[in-house]
Formats: sequence, structure tokens, C-alpha cells
Amino acid sequence: MAISSLLLAACAGPGGAPPPLGASAAELHSRLGRPSASYRDGDATLLEYATGPSGQATYMARLDADGRLLSYEQVLTSERFAAVKIGRDNRDSILHTFGRPFARQRYPFNHLEAWLYRYKEQGVWNSIMYVQFNPDGSVNSLLNGPDPEREPRRAR
Repeated sequence: MAISSLLLAACAGPGGAPPPLGASAAELHSRLGRPSASYRDGDATLLEYATGPSGQATYMARLDADGRLLSYEQVLTSERFAAVKIGRDNRDSILHTFGRPFARQRYPFNHLEAWLYRYKEQGVWNSIMYVQFNPDGSVNSLLNGPDPEREPRRAR
């Protein structure tokens, strides 16, 4: 019973319990509040529920053409990042998969841009994923490292 409660809490997003599949957009807004962003993806609509610049979770709700919930999940995960295809994915596919980054960095010396996402690597380590893009917008590489904001401070 306790494990079930923990799993349900882990699936919950902003505002508490996850919405049931088939819920309307109005039900989502009532339960979760306004999304942080909305994207068109073919006939579907993606609603982003980000937990802020210091948050390690972003929830994406996928609605069908009739505005009914098809899926709702936390997308900043090691498994999701591992599925990114170098050279094939691009800014749009990354935005539709992970939502807005908490920061963007430009590297003028090699003409790359990076989008930064805070997340829990393997659900344990406080990390940042750097998704680097070529000038044409295709994914060049993914690099991860510790999140310095959450690293213990050491006295000198």
C-alpha cells in the first residue's frame, strides 16, 4: 500500500494527482492549472507543465485533435535523453519532447548552441543535460554533468 502511494505521487505533476486518460483540456486546466507552454505536433497538442528554472521535472500532456488526454508523463528522464538521435533530432523535436530548457548557451568558437535541462540522472543524481545543436538546428551531442546549484559547498 505504501509503495502504491509513493508510485502515484511520483507520477503526479503540478497540482497533485495525475489526470485520467481521456480527460478534457478543461479538466486538465482545472486540475493542473495553466500550462507553462503549448505546442502543436501534427494533429496533437502538447501542454507543458514545467516546474521552474530550478525544477528537475517537466510534465507533458498530449491531447488528441478533440482535446482529450492521450498521455501525461514526466519527460526529464535518463531514458528519454538516451532516446535522442544525434543528427536526426532537432530543436523542434527536442522542444516537443522535453519542453523549454531552463537556460541556453551559445558557443561562438564552434558555432554551437546548448539547451540545458536539470534532471535526476537515473532518478538519483542531481544533473544537467546539455543538448547541443549544430547551426542547422540538428542535435550535435548530449553531455551531462553534475548540477553545480545542487552540489555541496566546500569550505576553503
